[in-house]
Amino acid sequence: MSNFALGVIKFQREVFPEKQALFERLSTGQSPEALFITCSDSRIETAMLTQTDPGELFILRNAGNIVPPHTKQTGGVTASIEFAIGALQIPHIVICGHTECGAMKGAMNPAGLTNLPHVREWLGFAQGAVDITEALGAGLDADTKMRMLLEQNVILQLQHLRTHPTVAVALAQKSVKLHGWVYDIKTGEVSAFDEASGTWVPVEERYASEVASAMVANHAC
Repeated sequence: MSNFALGVIKFQREVFPEKQALFERLSTGQSPEALFITCSDSRIETAMLTQTDPGELFILRNAGNIVPPHTKQTGGVTASIEFAIGALQIPHIVICGHTECGAMKGAMNPAGLTNLPHVREWLGFAQGAVDITEALGAGLDADTKMRMLLEQNVILQLQHLRTHPTVAVALAQKSVKLHGWVYDIKTGEVSAFDEASGTWVPVEERYASEVASAMVANHAC
C-alpha cells in the first residue's frame, strides 16, 4: 500500500494543481462522452488506452466485460447502464474486450471453475459466444480460437445491451451509438467491430472520418 499512498501524495501535490480548473468544473457535475464497459483485469488502463481526462468516460468494469440481458432482477451492471443512458444521456457505449482474458479462458473451460461457483455462473452470460466459437472455430488453433471468442463475446454483449430499455429507446431515437472493441495487451492494437461489414478492423480504419475531423478541429484550435 505504500506505493499507492505515495501515488496519492504525488497526485495531490503535483497532478491536481496542474488540473485544478478541470477538477473544479467536474465538482459541479459530469457529462461523459461514452459509457465504457470493459474487463476488471488490472492490465486494462482505460485512461491510458483512450488518452482521456477525468469526466470523459463513465466506466463499468466486470469479469469478461459482460452485459447480462435485461430482466426484472436489479444488478450493478443494469443500474449503471440505466443511469448512464437514462439520466446522463451518454451518446456512445463501448464494450471493450482484451487478449489474455482470464474470464474468457474460464468460459471455454467451465470445469476448471468448480471452486469459483459465482464466476462460473456469471460466465454463463458468455455461453452463446462460446457455442458460436465451438461451431465456427472447430479446426482453428488455440490462439485463433480464443481470438474468435473474444470477438464473439463482445458482439454477444452488444446484443444483450440492446435488451435494456433505456438503450433500446435511445437507439430508436438515434441518440446513442454502440461500439465493440478488442484491445491487444501485447501489441497495443485495438480492433473495432464494423457492423456494416460484420468484420473487425483497426480503430484508425473504423473511425477514419471522425479522426480526420477531430485532427482538423484540433489544428484549428
